Amino acid sequence: MREMPITFEGDHPMPLFRRRSGEDATQGRSGRRGLGFGRGARTAGPAAPVSAAPAPALDPAFGDDAVRVMLGQAAAGDWTALRPALAAVEDQADRTWILGALADVDGVEAWTARAVADHPDDALPLLLSGARHITWAWEARTGARAKHVTDEQWKLFHERLDTAEEQLLEVAEREPGWLAPWYFLQISARGASLDADVATCRFEAALRRVPGHAASHRQRLQQLCAKWGGSHDEMHEFARSAMLAAPEGSQLGELVALAHLERWLDLPDGEDHAYLTSPTVLAELQEAAARSVLHPDFTPARGWQAAFNAFAMAFSLADQRQTAHRLFEALDGLVTESPWHYLAGDPVANFRAHRDRCAR
Repeated sequence: MREMPITFEGDHPMPLFRRRSGEDATQGRSGRRGLGFGRGARTAGPAAPVSAAPAPALDPAFGDDAVRVMLGQAAAGDWTALRPALAAVEDQADRTWILGALADVDGVEAWTARAVADHPDDALPLLLSGARHITWAWEARTGARAKHVTDEQWKLFHERLDTAEEQLLEVAEREPGWLAPWYFLQISARGASLDADVATCRFEAALRRVPGHAASHRQRLQQLCAKWGGSHDEMHEFARSAMLAAPEGSQLGELVALAHLERWLDLPDGEDHAYLTSPTVLAELQEAAARSVLHPDFTPARGWQAAFNAFAMAFSLADQRQTAHRLFEALDGLVTESPWHYLAGDPVANFRAHRDRCAR
């Protein structure tokens, strides 16, 4: 199917109109301006030779040197140095993003336990410990399908989630204005299979603190997926309504791309490609990109690469190579594990294969 280009008329963008199996395939560099997208963008020249493209890589710091230092401090268990650096991050969304990166560091659960004991009145080590226990719980469970998870793995999974719940709820009580505990409590609620009303309340609590928080919207989308007890209709309705409620240029357009990738993941071979290349889905992807990552008012915030990776994968799978190529170029080789982990094999290798294919 011929790619449908995006053009811009007046002040508003006008769209012209093997993977890894299903249920358990789950869970920045500082914002760079002037990406050259949207109205007034320079016309792209011929595709650069594939060999000239930077080597793709998973960078947990997203190219941010300050975050890289904090990750090193977390790996070394140096809370004395890490605490003031973390406390100095005033933006709630930024701090939550950094906490998520720190929670992925091996061994954090050991030294945060000591920090919590040594500083019982300090909510920050308790917050980091709670976030780490969620990641640590999923490490115990592994990414296997539920029927392949052992009884011992399930036991560890729920023990660690219980600890996370207790610690994060305590932080939320101590620091009622903080976003982070409510963001992470959305993830623990899904893992613990808490009632849908609980998950909804936690999502709403996060948005009361930071309206439009992109990462919380991603967690809500996962909560509404069929694989987590929701439905495809609920998922798509949420993605579209959130995008339309946000101002143009918002990152929330990525929800539409993520929802279509979730639906694609749930379809058998053959039907999946037909779905993504259908005129309806193509038009929705183009509209979502035009309202978000390709909009002239799009302002890259910390973690913007997640949205670009999602759209790049969706457009590549949908055979919209020109649009995907523009997104790959902006990423400059920075890979996010999601959604590339939905494809069989290594996310970096998957990113590279699709990027190089779209550059030809």
